[in-house]
Amino acid sequence: MDDTKKTELNFARKVDWNLFQLFHEVVRAGGIGAAARRLNRQQPTVSAGLKRLEDHLGVVLLKRTASGIELLPAGRALFDLCETMMGAVRAAPHDVALAAGLVEGVINIRMISSVVSAEFDAALAGLHRHHPGVGIHIEVAPWREVIAALKAGEAEVGIACDSAPDAALCYQPLMREVQQLYCHKAHALYGMTVPQPGDLADQPFIATGLDEPQELANFRQRYGLGKRVGGYAENLHETKRLIELGVGVGFLPTCVAETLDHEGALWPLLPEAVLPAYQVYLVTRDEPARNTPTELFLAEIMGKLREAARGT
Repeated sequence: MDDTKKTELNFARKVDWNLFQLFHEVVRAGGIGAAARRLNRQQPTVSAGLKRLEDHLGVVLLKRTASGIELLPAGRALFDLCETMMGAVRAAPHDVALAAGLVEGVINIRMISSVVSAEFDAALAGLHRHHPGVGIHIEVAPWREVIAALKAGEAEVGIACDSAPDAALCYQPLMREVQQLYCHKAHALYGMTVPQPGDLADQPFIATGLDEPQELANFRQRYGLGKRVGGYAENLHETKRLIELGVGVGFLPTCVAETLDHEGALWPLLPEAVLPAYQVYLVTRDEPARNTPTELFLAEIMGKLREAARGT
């Protein structure tokens, strides 16, 4: 056995594997104090454990800042490894169940309407392909209802925006949506760009109520859009329908408009520089024990997101 392999083997034998979980929690919590509270430990104990891990590795992993922590290059690399390790540990009982032919059940997914995500679609396809015995139940709801369903245990996985993330939930960035204001091809403004959104304040507007992201609501209110409600729709497909019927102008995510509008019926009214945008998350409850279908799906989608981040 060469010296490198001996060194690696000795490290694996001597290192306290709990230190990797500790480091993972510090990064996820955004600080040593926050991690100590989540782990129900004293802050000096967490700091000492982090120092032990750095001594084992011979590198500094992070530095403390006024707002929490900042990962150094070695820390970013280790966190990616810890994500893989934690995923493998969580998946262990489910992989055993899979090997024993015991995988069955249903995964309940609550999500906002018309999500356009290649990674989400690929994960669903992969789950069905690898585990055909798992049923997939998807229910569409406004984003506030998605968050409420997760907290109440009525869904295992959510896809939603959230302007004020809840500490009881875990948020993994899935995609970024940009909203554009559209009119129909028969509208007097078709073919024009309106530099000042406030100039459209008197236009009949398609309201979406609870389905409206907070960032979009703030933008709309800032420019007085929606003072005249021409119609109301509970999801994006119906919003598009009312816009095409000439009931009023309305907002749609650009990715949704591009997917649904095959005949050029919709016209974007605002310049790209002013468009409101927000993050859409994969949301789960922050708990160690999940059912096997949920863990299998999360393994699928986290793998797809890592591949996308690497550009593969």
